[in-house]
Amino acid sequence: MENNRLHMIQGVWTNFCRFVLAIVFIFSGFVKGVDPLGTQYKIQDYLEAFGWTSFIPDFVPILASILLAMLEFTLGVYLLFGIRRKLSTVLILLVMLVMTPLTLYLALKNPVSDCGCFGDAWILTNWETFWKNVFLLIAAISVFKWGNRIVRFVSEKSQWLVAVYTLVFIVGVSAYCLYYLPIFDFRPYKIGTNIPQAMSIPEGAKQSVYESVFILEKDGVRKEFTLADYPDSTWTFVDSRTIVKEKGYEPAIHDFSIMNIADGEDITEQVLEDKGYTFLLIAHRMSEADDSNIDLINEIYDYSVENGYGFYCLTSSLEEDIEQWKDKTGAEYPFCLTDDITLKTIIRSNPGLLLLKDGTVYRKWSDNNLPDEYVLTDKLDKIEVGQLVPDSMTHTIINVVLWFAIPLLLFIGLDIVIVKRLDRRREKKKKKENENKETV
Repeated sequence: MENNRLHMIQGVWTNFCRFVLAIVFIFSGFVKGVDPLGTQYKIQDYLEAFGWTSFIPDFVPILASILLAMLEFTLGVYLLFGIRRKLSTVLILLVMLVMTPLTLYLALKNPVSDCGCFGDAWILTNWETFWKNVFLLIAAISVFKWGNRIVRFVSEKSQWLVAVYTLVFIVGVSAYCLYYLPIFDFRPYKIGTNIPQAMSIPEGAKQSVYESVFILEKDGVRKEFTLADYPDSTWTFVDSRTIVKEKGYEPAIHDFSIMNIADGEDITEQVLEDKGYTFLLIAHRMSEADDSNIDLINEIYDYSVENGYGFYCLTSSLEEDIEQWKDKTGAEYPFCLTDDITLKTIIRSNPGLLLLKDGTVYRKWSDNNLPDEYVLTDKLDKIEVGQLVPDSMTHTIINVVLWFAIPLLLFIGLDIVIVKRLDRRREKKKKKENENKETV
């Protein structure tokens, strides 16, 4: 009696842990798959923090981004349906055994601001991430220890269908979002955002308090000082940094600025206050930017000039890279400097194109789906491209769920109707044959 009760409790707990892990891994893998470049940037942050960038090939971060999304999403689906139980429970335990001490180190040393485990969809502090991983590690140990108590939703004979479709789905989502743009935009520059409003601070809001820390050296010894205890001139300046002593209200956008390279003028307000349309070509690193569609970009620039629209190229590149770009592409549009992280946050494409009107983001295009002459047939206020149609997250969620859920429900239905029915028939036939043998 006691053993049965214990087994029941273990079964309930194991399946509870199984569903928690499944939901977390599916969500984490999906948001990484939706924004592979965002995950790549976060992996690069880790490599820079640990000083590994010099010996890691450039293709590794994006490859690791896609593989990590595949691994997490696939393991989550395996647990959700109760398939490949031994493989999934072992791999999830290994993942948590690696990630838990890693996030403890991040919480203690803070080399990166957040782990990026849920991308831009849900940002956690390093300590929040660590305690989340502690619970997930306990859950992973539980499903590993009592994996045989995980309830299956698909038979062993049909589990390969779910496994294959899961891989095809997440790879397809990652490829689509890498080629075009993320189907979900969790960043502050999404379509429909008014940038000046997103930069504003409400009246009376608490301001952040900052403190400058100076790193000085004397007789081979380095120390940190503030303005209050700044030493005499016998110390040599090495570096400085600014820390947040008290965090106040921080607007969604707080680092957007545009400086015209030609004359060094800050034209941020000029661009954001323009009541008409403005095209912003975003190319954070021109040495790495794709120039395969440069003729189309030049055509869009000509179109903007003909119709009196602004057109600027925003970059964080060095002057020699900009000159090489001009020579290679024949670019005649003005170039402006903007922070590198800001540009990568604005759009996940290098280059990418943004359409603003009165400071509001109207459209975003990756380099692979730029508007052409068949789209730009008239002035923007007279064609569809120039109309504001904010992204509908609900509509996109429904489409994604349907694309993923309907095939899986179909597989489960086939499994119940065909595979399990055939198994029952075989069992009945075998039982009847055994009864006949006993009779003889």
